[in-house]
Amino acid sequence: MTLSQKKDNTKAWTLARLIAGQVCLHGSMAGMRLAAPLLALKEGHSALSVGVLLALFSLSQVFLALPAGRYADKHGLVRSIGWGVIAATVGAMLPVALPHFAVLCASALLMGGASGITSIALQRHVGRLASDTTELKSLFSWLALGPAISNFLGPVLAGLLIDNAGIWVGGVAADAQGFQAAFLGLAVLPIAAWFLVRHTVELPNPQPAANAVRPAVWNLLRNPTMRRLLIVNWLLSSCWDVHTFVVPVLGHERGFSASVIGAILGSFAVAAALVRLAIPLLASQLQEWKVVTTSMLVTATVFAIYPFMPTPITMGMCSVVLGLALGAVQPMILSTLHQITPHALHGQALALRLMITNMSSVLMPMLFGTAGVAAGVSVVFWTMGSMVAAGSRAAWRLRP
Repeated sequence: MTLSQKKDNTKAWTLARLIAGQVCLHGSMAGMRLAAPLLALKEGHSALSVGVLLALFSLSQVFLALPAGRYADKHGLVRSIGWGVIAATVGAMLPVALPHFAVLCASALLMGGASGITSIALQRHVGRLASDTTELKSLFSWLALGPAISNFLGPVLAGLLIDNAGIWVGGVAADAQGFQAAFLGLAVLPIAAWFLVRHTVELPNPQPAANAVRPAVWNLLRNPTMRRLLIVNWLLSSCWDVHTFVVPVLGHERGFSASVIGAILGSFAVAAALVRLAIPLLASQLQEWKVVTTSMLVTATVFAIYPFMPTPITMGMCSVVLGLALGAVQPMILSTLHQITPHALHGQALALRLMITNMSSVLMPMLFGTAGVAAGVSVVFWTMGSMVAAGSRAAWRLRP
């Protein structure tokens, strides 16, 4: 085996362990996003309270993103992951002892923050593993599979334990013991992530020139390409939120069952995962700005026709096309961001992106809900589609 092959094997093994660690950590948070609202509803809290609880998972990432990015730039991957593991484990364990709404809110803040810290550190490290732009796209496509897997693993694990753990010890489904078992199970996942990631070799930071001025993250916003990239990222991440929010409302209006609505949303997730599997095979032939521009135009078109789709099958077809379009975007955004950002600011640039994305996740659903009540959910689709179509010009101008 040649030296080059050994390096490739080492890199592949490192990437596999990092993805597995991401699945465990993010899966713990995803499971908590299911278990905590269910417990809150079981205790008689209102839908508004549950909405606030869910918003806290994103809110902590808005405020922690930049400090987490600076910490990752200074200390690297393993120490950042270590803090994320501690926060996620504590967040999952708190409701075991104190299953109260205020404690669930604290857990949401802790686990959302843990997810943000680890995603920044992982994306920074994986981006620096790449030797060229083609490998950047490929590695980020593999890494993007992690959240797709964890969004399945975490809720399924939590749901199975909530429904069955109480029965196993002589109780009933979804009793207090079932919830305790679910929280305990979710606390194990971050610990598993630590054992997967803790021996990862840190990559050396480039040494700044003598008397060099330390770059500041806010100076990145003076770069027109960075501003365009963040605008495009915000528009496309908002499209995920629109689809997740509007499809259940639209399906409910048309009398679809919960399982049918779930299948429509599930087809979106499967399509997004499949396109991320395909990107590494095509990475050398893809240009980031072309993929993002095409994705935005396809998304705008699908949003324009989605409200006219009368059946679950036609809505599912739209969902698949939308999943393919939006699923291809994140690897291209991350690849472009690494190419236009100084090495010393990679973590903070990723944090800036995450902060904007999560700020959108906190604010946009409330805006969608208000607009949906006032004008109907179809108008939400059409308004967002128009914004994405207009924003495709910014994506086109990302070309080198």
